[in-house]
Amino acid sequence: MSWTAADLRADRGWELLWTASELGDLQQWATAVDPVALAATPTAIAAAVDDAPATLVARAEQVRTELIAGRGFALLSGLDVQSTPTNTAAAMFTLFAALIGSLRSQNAAGHLLGHVTDVGADVNDPTTRIYQTNQRQTFHTDSTDAVGLLCLRTAKSGGASMIVSVDTAYRRMAEQAPELAVRLFEPVATDRRGEEPEGELPWFEIPVLSRCGDRVTGIYQRQYINSAQRFADAPKPDDQFVQALDLFDEIMNDPAVHFQMDFAPGDMQFVHNHSLLHDRTGFVDHEDPAKRRHLLRVWMSLPGDRELPAVFAQRYGSTVVGDRGGITVPGTTPTFELPSSI
Repeated sequence: MSWTAADLRADRGWELLWTASELGDLQQWATAVDPVALAATPTAIAAAVDDAPATLVARAEQVRTELIAGRGFALLSGLDVQSTPTNTAAAMFTLFAALIGSLRSQNAAGHLLGHVTDVGADVNDPTTRIYQTNQRQTFHTDSTDAVGLLCLRTAKSGGASMIVSVDTAYRRMAEQAPELAVRLFEPVATDRRGEEPEGELPWFEIPVLSRCGDRVTGIYQRQYINSAQRFADAPKPDDQFVQALDLFDEIMNDPAVHFQMDFAPGDMQFVHNHSLLHDRTGFVDHEDPAKRRHLLRVWMSLPGDRELPAVFAQRYGSTVVGDRGGITVPGTTPTFELPSSI
């Protein structure tokens, strides 16, 4: 998992392609599950998983292994979203993701299927989630083991995906400034952006980097660390800690360290949040709403994944492997919002 951009350009084993047989099985399986019924009863996802074709189970295991023990990500291409009804494509994506790991709520509304599109949210609002804008996100992790994206439509320009190895960024930082690298193993206040579980503070305190056996695990969102300072009681990072964050960002933004890729309609990208950080460049969208950039997103908890330190329970709710992560607040009910409903 300690790779650079040059490594991924030289060995493109992370690029996977659906076979015609797999796509046939996936469409037949998803079509047998009415997307509207799936949306009305999210528990139907678990029931459908029990009837998954063996070809798809094997493909999902391949992706999961790549996330946990390989490069930390995979790009799976070949789904024709232009000729497939959008709701069917959404069901195909969601059901396949549910084979990789258990689906988790992505926000206070309980969305199991999220929509990454510019809704015009105010980037200066401390409760805004950056994926609701057209702005660059900056390198970050999500509050779950893995994230999956399905590209339905691309922007007029921009919106490229970027990923970076936590291990590579840490090693480079330790070489350049060991006195700063060690600071990232200290807890730091990170804003929950108004999504507080019952009995919790409006921020959590987890180190940017944690040791998990012989691995380094990351959890990071710089904007949310910065916006946590809107709370008077939140611990304030000292100047050296801020320098450590600045250097971490600088290293990750080095084109030789991170890897950038463009999505095509139908691409599915799966990323491990413990070993990689991901980002998206800013974009300019089409004027026609029907052509605007639109990605579907799922969050997953992975069976067989690494153990996490107990401190992660502040954000993940639990550290039980295969049953952790996601955002749940009082009143959250799992929901499944189809593309045609937004």
